[in-house]
Amino acid sequence: MNRLPTNVPVLLATLALAGCAASGPAAPGATTAAPDTTKPATTTAGRASQPAEDLSKYRPKFSPPPAPKPLTGKAFVTPTASVNTLIDQRLRDQAYTNQNVKYTSGYRIQAYVGLERDEAMAIRRAVISRYPEETDYVVFKQPIYRLFIGDYATRLDAERAMLRIKPLAPKADLQPAQVLINKTRF
Repeated sequence: MNRLPTNVPVLLATLALAGCAASGPAAPGATTAAPDTTKPATTTAGRASQPAEDLSKYRPKFSPPPAPKPLTGKAFVTPTASVNTLIDQRLRDQAYTNQNVKYTSGYRIQAYVGLERDEAMAIRRAVISRYPEETDYVVFKQPIYRLFIGDYATRLDAERAMLRIKPLAPKADLQPAQVLINKTRF
């Protein structure tokens, strides 16, 4: 029984080495090469292997497309239904609809916001005396007075006008608003 504990490690080491030897190469310099798939497969007799049966009877057969016919000198056919009259009518309808549009999205300069009516009117008089072509809007929502100047379709035009009005109204700011179309300059 004393020999059993000394033989167990030897037995385990032998099994481990036997397991590793089975998964490794057979000889130290021997390697397994991958089969060459570029060459046709050959049988033991040296000829190329043929399929067991002929499958050409199952393959579809296509005939070449017919040659295009040469163009003949035919006269141009004028269309009988002209769309020009329909387009003209549609454009007239759209122009009539556009005449009824009075407002667009744009910008106004908010020159004053506050509780004092007299101060709002003073800024209004200063702006109108200096720039009479500008339109002014005084809006009162209790208890706040707001003074808006101008109708501008683009932000660029509004920024240019604000640079002119800034010395008269130091707290001027741009506000998006619905502006009158006939007052805007295009």
